[in-house]
Amino acid sequence: MTDAAAEPLHRTDPHDGKVHEKLNWLRAAVLGANDGIVSVAALVVGVAAATTDLGAILVAGVASVAAGAISMGLGEYVSVSSQRDTERALIAKERAELATMPDQELAELAEIYRGKGLSEATAARVAEELTAHDALGAHLEAELHIAEADVVNPWHAAWASAASFLAGAILPMVAILLPPPEWRVVTTFAAVLTALAITGWLSAWIGGAPRGRAVARVVVGGALALAVTWAIGALLGGAVA
Repeated sequence: MTDAAAEPLHRTDPHDGKVHEKLNWLRAAVLGANDGIVSVAALVVGVAAATTDLGAILVAGVASVAAGAISMGLGEYVSVSSQRDTERALIAKERAELATMPDQELAELAEIYRGKGLSEATAARVAEELTAHDALGAHLEAELHIAEADVVNPWHAAWASAASFLAGAILPMVAILLPPPEWRVVTTFAAVLTALAITGWLSAWIGGAPRGRAVARVVVGGALALAVTWAIGALLGGAVA
């Protein structure tokens, strides 16, 4: 009997491009939240190791949240803008080739389908019918695996990345600010590692990867980041004092 929970989520409908797109956004959101958790937690833990001054911890945390969200959003915007420009250039090139050398493009499309196992006659017929229906769409899908209507939007990516970072950053801020001084670091460690285990599991589940390995990676990495910044804060705090 197969275990449905072990099946990658994207296999539920492998032919649905919209499902893939939504899953990619969900995965990006989970990873963005993971970044917010780790980076903000590492900073506030380091500050908390150096001082018990709640004001200093708050200022450092808020500055980290703002800088991280802006950096994530801007980085995603630049990256996706480059991808969008490339896709638009490829679409323009394909459109120009269809306008200037339609026969060669038709032969190229037929050759692609022959390479996929169709007979010469069937491949030629498929190419002709697809070209008659939507020549540009047929070539974009067969040659470049993109669709003109699905060109990526850098603003969507930027807002999603910044928002997911902010969502992840809330946890370490609450965990470091609410407890009494003697429990701040311990509480933050516990909350952050628990949250990382959850995001690691979700990321693996979305991608169909082994859950245990993904959880172990993010938890060990997060624990290492927290330990390093705590040690730096304790050393520098002691030296300044």
